Amino acid sequence: MSAYLDLSDVCVSFNGFRALNNLNMTVRRGELRCLIGPNGAGKTTALDIICGKVKPTAGAVTFDGTALHALEEHEIARVGVGRKFQVPSVFRELTTGENLAVARSRRPGVLGNLRWETGRARRDEVERLGEMVGLADELDKPASYLSHGQTQWLEIGMLLAQDAALILMDEPTAGMTAQETRKTADLFMRLKGKHTLVVVEHDMGFVKTIGDVISVMHLGQLLAEGTAAEVEAHPEVKRAYLGSGGITNA
Repeated sequence: MSAYLDLSDVCVSFNGFRALNNLNMTVRRGELRCLIGPNGAGKTTALDIICGKVKPTAGAVTFDGTALHALEEHEIARVGVGRKFQVPSVFRELTTGENLAVARSRRPGVLGNLRWETGRARRDEVERLGEMVGLADELDKPASYLSHGQTQWLEIGMLLAQDAALILMDEPTAGMTAQETRKTADLFMRLKGKHTLVVVEHDMGFVKTIGDVISVMHLGQLLAEGTAAEVEAHPEVKRAYLGSGGITNA
């Protein structure tokens, strides 16, 4: 299959420090790609480049034939790229269902969105999204009442409401209980195929459960790529992680 997302010779420098150093990576449509590596490897910067939060110093980023590096952040969102950051960003004063309704609407302004959605949008669409992310019983509760894991799922649901074809996630299981992590793995497995997911994660148990392909980053470059077994056996990965307890503790 041809590349759906392509990073070609991407470089990013911050005050002389090269965070990404000729990074090359391709992701296929419908794939669930995991990015792993030690702190400072450039994983989050790679997501920043894709969503437009940071502009590359050199190189190109294309998504489904569109040159993302030539677009502004809001334009990238409009072509179907959604980003979930480490800290969830939801409207805590609104209910779970209202958050999904606001995300689904294309009208500007939160109040305008709510008036439009409560008056005209089909409740079954909000209920479908709630069911998909495991929040069907929480739709009428304020988002401030949700647990940490549930808040993470709500933000994912908001990206789905926006019809994001490519979803970028930065350490989605951080702070979750073991049960919430298992539910998140189940959710991701249901999403892949219809959506393309790129996930930065440190929990290797989670990565081994969900990842179609694992990309190992080191010093701003792609060090190795493949299945969990393949990257663990890769000599360069072994060399990079020597003395750190192995890649499982990344």
